[in-house]
Amino acid sequence: MAAALAWIAVDLCGPQSTDIRSFDPNAVGRLETAMWRSYYDKEKLRLFTQLAELMRTQYRFPFLRSYVAGYQAAKAAFVFKDGLNRADYEKALPNLVRFYTAIRRVSNRSFDAERAARLELEWWIIHRERASHPAVDLERALADLPAEVYGVPVERLMEHARLRAEAMITRDAKAEAGGLAEEDRAKIEGLLISSWQLLWKAVNTPY
Repeated sequence: MAAALAWIAVDLCGPQSTDIRSFDPNAVGRLETAMWRSYYDKEKLRLFTQLAELMRTQYRFPFLRSYVAGYQAAKAAFVFKDGLNRADYEKALPNLVRFYTAIRRVSNRSFDAERAARLELEWWIIHRERASHPAVDLERALADLPAEVYGVPVERLMEHARLRAEAMITRDAKAEAGGLAEEDRAKIEGLLISSWQLLWKAVNTPY
């Protein structure tokens, strides 16, 4: 029992240092495609487990800690999904702050977890209210978040953001037209993989 408790304590609270730039962009793109499907299909448990997998495989979270972080992100996503206005959407912020705080604690570089959480929420809102925004607003919001997390100039991330925004708009248009076929999902996955490849290059290339 003591050994089990010690393992739990180390897993949840022990020191951890990882280079969050060393993710596999192809794997992240595939996982994001799957997570979008879970979100829009209202598959809460599946999204939770996918987020935990992302934390473990790409950001090297310890086992239990990956599920804690995954829970915070999934909870935020579905609080936001049920919202009707900005006041409702901002109820997701505490969970997002906890999620980004968990990432900051394992990262070998510091960043402002609360600002990152607010930037995440802001692109969610802009995407939800995209009819009242020019396209560039979503692209800029999608670039602002990794600029904070990775400490990279936002200008280097705009093409990553453009492709990620294109994937979102493609999914939205197909859903509004009656639903996504498998070829649509394949196109979206391709855009997301290309987007994450560009992010990987931007954060791993000296400037």
